[in-house]
Amino acid sequence: MRVALVLGSVLLTVATLTAASPGAPSAGAPPADVPSADVPLPERMADTGGGSQLITAEAPEPGATTGRVTWWDRRGARWVAAGSAKARFGAGGLTEGRSRTQGTSTTPTGMYDLPYGFGLAPAPDGTSVGYRPVTEESWWCQDNESVAYNRWVEGLPSDCRPTEAEHLADYPSQYDLALVIGFNYDQPVRGRGAGIFLHVNGEGPTAGCVSVPADAMSAVLAWADPDRRPHIAIGTSSGPTAITSVRAAESAS
Repeated sequence: MRVALVLGSVLLTVATLTAASPGAPSAGAPPADVPSADVPLPERMADTGGGSQLITAEAPEPGATTGRVTWWDRRGARWVAAGSAKARFGAGGLTEGRSRTQGTSTTPTGMYDLPYGFGLAPAPDGTSVGYRPVTEESWWCQDNESVAYNRWVEGLPSDCRPTEAEHLADYPSQYDLALVIGFNYDQPVRGRGAGIFLHVNGEGPTAGCVSVPADAMSAVLAWADPDRRPHIAIGTSSGPTAITSVRAAESAS
């Protein structure tokens, strides 16, 4: 009996010391062999826009001109990647969307809706978002003095100077396929910026848009479903412009 009591006391002491060890995991902690980087990016974000589709455009740091775009589906309680591609950002890097200045070639960080698609090419099979064909009369007005500021126009209005607008047909590679990013779109703030799109790669960094290879752009257009309220979240891996911190309310309008 004495031997049994001594053995029980030793086992109890060992168990107590093990539980008190600084290296012992707490009861509610995730398994030590599951690093946070393995958790899908949308599940680490403060907000995903409220829908069941999300595009993330992430750069390693604010000064970067390259990164990655991934498009995600929410399936039950989990986010699953539907596709991914290398991405390009503005020649000036990335900057907070709410304080961006027009003409800086910076890509605005934040979360935005995707009003509609457009392009010189026909919409890819399966496209369900609104899609506008580019014609010789298609312009995007960026003139801060125009009532059509940050809007598509068919035929240039008299108050929108050609030097302050993009003739969309002049960009046969980039605007072969594109999606409008809802930056500064619903209630445009003059001087903040206009004509921010997700489009096909050109020869290098963009003037502030996000771009991807042509096959990825085609896949995104065929994937996006307006009934599922897709958004795009743009940001960096860490710091004040971290993609995990952006919220839908931060849409720069």
